[in-house]
Amino acid sequence: MPRFLSKQQVAQYHEQGFVAPVDIMSEDEAEAYLQRLQAAETEYPDDLNAENRNNPHLAFSFLDELVHHPLILDAVEDLIGVRFSLWGSVLFIKEPQSKHYVSWHQDATYMGIEPQNFVTPWLALSASNLEMGCMSMIPGSHKNPIHRHEETFHEDNILTRGQQIEGVDESLAVDLILKPGQMSLHHARTIHGSRQNRSSKRRAGYAIQAYVPQGGRQVLGENYWLPMRGECREADFIELARPSADMAPQAIVERQRVNQNWADILYHGASRKRSY
Repeated sequence: MPRFLSKQQVAQYHEQGFVAPVDIMSEDEAEAYLQRLQAAETEYPDDLNAENRNNPHLAFSFLDELVHHPLILDAVEDLIGVRFSLWGSVLFIKEPQSKHYVSWHQDATYMGIEPQNFVTPWLALSASNLEMGCMSMIPGSHKNPIHRHEETFHEDNILTRGQQIEGVDESLAVDLILKPGQMSLHHARTIHGSRQNRSSKRRAGYAIQAYVPQGGRQVLGENYWLPMRGECREADFIELARPSADMAPQAIVERQRVNQNWADILYHGASRKRSY
């Protein structure tokens, strides 16, 4: 029996490659986390700006709380088993009337994690709807191999390389409309993307990217992992620490080291690099 998700939700994930919405916390609780995020952005503008939103859970306690949220971990356990670790996390924020978008892509393409059976929860800290540029998924696309991605490096594309899959049948897309405090979960090979935020409000989401089951390995870079549940260490596993406080000196160093490793992995073989 699943710990948290229903049997129908588990079946949907395995059949369609995603499940949403999943209730994690109240809207008031989500708003409190959003306010803590905005306060941290004000206090540490160089450490949480648009070019520095990778792995903030390694340096900020309130985001560390979220990646360890028991209901999120229960949902992940229902999908990938009782032993898993965390590879990283990314804040995906679209400002009001922003031109930024995320093209059709598959997460597993450049992440260097094998096998490609990991899961990414996406937690809405604000509302995420059609006008605000919510995520859209192509059902069943996770059952296919990785598609060819064109690297555009488009200035408005949030993805590292501006990578995109051509010829996606958008009529098949399912829009994942989330209230604050709800999340979606999607498979590493599920084709997904999101449009511009045309609203007057900020869209803030937290992608916990990704929880990796036992046996998962980083094949392009150093094997940095944060243990979550069960025993799933590999021979070259480098264990990360939880932050003792926001922007603690050791946490800053560790986040910088991990982010450099991420850049080496995500831009492996790329013709150029961005500053994030």
